[in-house]
Amino acid sequence: MSRSAFPNPAREVGDRTWWAAVALLLAAAFGTNVSTPLALLYRDQLHVGPTVLTAVFGVYALGLAPSLLFGGPASDRFGRTRLLLPATVLAALASLIFLLGAHSTPMLFLARFVQGLATGAVFSVGSAWLQELLGGSRAAVAARRGSLALNVGFCLGPLTAGLLGQYGPWPLALPYLVHAALVVVLLAAALRIARHGAWSSGRTGTAGASLLPRAQLLPAARRIFRRRLIPTAICVYAFPSVGVIVLPLALGSLEHAVAFAGVAGAVTLGAGALVQPFAHVLGERTAPAGVALGAAGYGLGAVAVHSTSLGLVLISGFLLGAGGGLCLNAGLVLVQRLSTARTRGACNGLFYTWAYLGFAAPFLATAFVGIDELVVPMLLLTGLALATAVWLSVDTRAAAIAARVDSQRLAKRA
Repeated sequence: MSRSAFPNPAREVGDRTWWAAVALLLAAAFGTNVSTPLALLYRDQLHVGPTVLTAVFGVYALGLAPSLLFGGPASDRFGRTRLLLPATVLAALASLIFLLGAHSTPMLFLARFVQGLATGAVFSVGSAWLQELLGGSRAAVAARRGSLALNVGFCLGPLTAGLLGQYGPWPLALPYLVHAALVVVLLAAALRIARHGAWSSGRTGTAGASLLPRAQLLPAARRIFRRRLIPTAICVYAFPSVGVIVLPLALGSLEHAVAFAGVAGAVTLGAGALVQPFAHVLGERTAPAGVALGAAGYGLGAVAVHSTSLGLVLISGFLLGAGGGLCLNAGLVLVQRLSTARTRGACNGLFYTWAYLGFAAPFLATAFVGIDELVVPMLLLTGLALATAVWLSVDTRAAAIAARVDSQRLAKRA
């Protein structure tokens, strides 16, 4: 009998409602980088140096960590949408707190911390919900759509903020108000899209699911998590964060600098969206290919810093963003293969936790040297990325086989 003769409830729901999860992922992703091109304005307004600015962006990870580690497991227990809706609202509130940061460095730190709390929950829980709406057999489809939603949001946020910050009124207020309004629109759209049962199904958790950040993987799957998923995850944001935060600062004084920073951020993060179709072609080679692109971006970035070339900054950013986008896709595919409904939120949370450790890259690049001495740390990052690409290339076949085997075993256990 044909397999299509048996109904697939997850797929039937997903065919109508996966856009709801995508809308909420995009809403949160848009806000994460609104403040990035405005860093140059904060530098002049608050009289702070590049180390303080990168620390402001880095404190985002302090909010992310508890949200990612405990938000995902909580959604496994209590249901996806019970956490996803308030987290999306909190993302809009974070943008409103940024309005107070125009004259207060501590408020910038607070805004970024709250933003981390909100987006950590949206990313981990929203990704898990999208995977379930599309059904367990469509891991690659869920990864592409989730990666696309995140990278489109990452791209449009800095582009909008850069143009409004350079040419619009209220440069340190209007970009955040636009994001808050966008959250309201996309949240309303998601509620309308998913009105036929998806919200109620998303409110149902799994009895007995752990509230602790434990993936509960079998031994072989844990080895894959350590050997392959962790290095892939770190590269997800280690690449584009340098392209968005560090490279524009290295250009120094520049006419229309805020607009250029927004365009550079859009090029970097938009590349992550553009490369998603190639992940389908690359298959198991997606992760090593992504890390190799990131290594090339770091290397070209060192040249761009040395020559202060606008064109090279944009090309370097594109390579870094493309590398991060492929790594995000590869990581989400592997997470879905290794997890079950009981552990999917926790696994996504752990994946994103490791991914956001990559946000330390801009701080490490600027903490010990001046802006005019960035060539050396950029070359060191290039070497680390090249070594990671080689490791993932060598380990690809064994990881793919083990992931498929453990996915089947975990499905039987669930």
